[in-house]
Amino acid sequence: MSRWHFAAAGFLVAAGCMALAAPPHSNPLPPPKSARQSQFSYTGELTQGGWIRGQAPAGATSARLDDQPLVLDPSGRFFAAFDRDARSTATLVAQLKDGRTVQSPLAIAPRQWDIEHVDVPLTVGRTTEEFVAIRKPELAQIAAARAMQTGAEGWKQHFIWPAKGRISGKFGSQRIYQGGVAGAYHSGIDIAAGAGAPIVAPADGVVILAAEQPFSLEGHLLMVDHGAGLNSAFLHCSQLAVKVGDAVRQGQVIAYVGMTGRATGPHLHWSLMWRGARLDPLLFTEPMG
Repeated sequence: MSRWHFAAAGFLVAAGCMALAAPPHSNPLPPPKSARQSQFSYTGELTQGGWIRGQAPAGATSARLDDQPLVLDPSGRFFAAFDRDARSTATLVAQLKDGRTVQSPLAIAPRQWDIEHVDVPLTVGRTTEEFVAIRKPELAQIAAARAMQTGAEGWKQHFIWPAKGRISGKFGSQRIYQGGVAGAYHSGIDIAAGAGAPIVAPADGVVILAAEQPFSLEGHLLMVDHGAGLNSAFLHCSQLAVKVGDAVRQGQVIAYVGMTGRATGPHLHWSLMWRGARLDPLLFTEPMG
């Protein structure tokens, strides 16, 4: 799997005007203590559904990706990510203590998604008042969980597989029905591990939702916050091994594979989200061994 490493040649904005970083002086000043002093550096997957981890310029008091604020740890490190349908460009922006702004433009590579055209109309099941009454509080719990800020630092780790088995559903896949009507795309990956197989934490985190009573669609849903706005969701579990508020370590058993909720067979649906952006778990892990 490819990894992209950059020391971004940013540019400075001061007093309402923009200028490229100054060229070398004929009698140059001593070099900065580190390359990160004046610019962003980062590594990751600059593609739709991908991510970066990086270092903000020295003296940064805040940073953002376009309009999305970033969490900076005490050393200025950060995490950011790109939605499945992200635009081709984005910009990292840091505000410095002296009032200047450092910007670093990013090029986000497009991807070819697994799109299936089917010659049938899209049929939508009737939404009953009874279902809405059940679903509304479930969605409220999911939204409240994603809004939590636990201070977890799993976002700094290289993620491992939460379960192993055949990948039976790919991130981003979608059906196009008669008349060009697009169905919802697949928001995670499906891993066809055997019923009852253990699910482990792919990275450190804090449990932010543990549905002891199965949700209508997700079944026994478990959500783990990895910090910096990044969280994992594990759907259709047969049993949960942790509860809300538990701190979990990478590799710790957190649940077991099942087929609760709307599932046609035992499997783990694993999804990742950062600040509302849907991410591809395959870009976080090495090939399954």
